[in-house]
Amino acid sequence: MNILKNKLSISLVGCVLLGLALVSCSDTESTGWEYAPNMYNSPAYEAQTQYRSNDINPHGMNMREPVEGTVARTNYQTSFLQDDGTVLDDLMMYNMTADSLAWASSNLVNPIPWSENAEDEGKVLYERNCMHCHGSKGAGDGNVAEKYKGVPNYASDALSSVSGGHIYHVITFGKGRMWPHASQVTPEERWKIVHYVQRLQLGI
Repeated sequence: MNILKNKLSISLVGCVLLGLALVSCSDTESTGWEYAPNMYNSPAYEAQTQYRSNDINPHGMNMREPVEGTVARTNYQTSFLQDDGTVLDDLMMYNMTADSLAWASSNLVNPIPWSENAEDEGKVLYERNCMHCHGSKGAGDGNVAEKYKGVPNYASDALSSVSGGHIYHVITFGKGRMWPHASQVTPEERWKIVHYVQRLQLGI
């Protein structure tokens, strides 16, 4: 008798579980019971969209308007004061794009005239940002290059004649396995690195 009761109890529990399973599958969009539902369904505001009302920012906007007087990056001009007191403009080169390497190689000229001081500063910046991959003499034998293969030799036939504009573009946007370094070094610093890399291209 007890065995029969146990079997009936087990069958009843099984039927209940099966029923719950069938009911839970009726709504394919439902996530079922949620623990801490606010973590699953937190309100998200996408900066570039306006698909839902925003009660926090003025006029219900998700992205605030720029500060009055803000200048678009493509129209932003910078200047660099030379050692001799002259001022150079347009160091930012914001109008370049990642696919403009050929144009940069042919048309982009270093706006910072060569000087020992500029090259020395470029060397310091190179040692800080580039040497770990490219090596102290630009031979592609830095510590990282031992694991991260494919770092080129600046003095090789393929690279010894590339222009300063080419080098600047690659520092800015990267090329091949080299990642872009625009966020690590300013345009002024990139041009100084170009001076030093061109020294390394000579293999001396």
